[in-house]
Amino acid sequence: MAEETINGAPVTDGMIEKWADGAEAGYDVDKLRKRGRPTVGDGPGAVVPVRMDEALLKALNARAEQEHVSRSEAIREAVRAWTQVA
Repeated sequence: MAEETINGAPVTDGMIEKWADGAEAGYDVDKLRKRGRPTVGDGPGAVVPVRMDEALLKALNARAEQEHVSRSEAIREAVRAWTQVA
């Protein structure tokens, strides 16, 4: 049987015991890491595929990198400005 690892490090019996002790003691639910992507507005988000030619995509990527935002956030900001939605 293969040895279990986390991020390439072997899982030891001591680690498992520590995790079990922590679980038995209980967790502060508010401090647990949230799963999933962050919300992008009110309610759940929808994926909207968009086609772009190479020049437009290249310009989008360059501007998003310059502004230190994701490509998706750059697109959302552009649509908000165009539709005048806050």
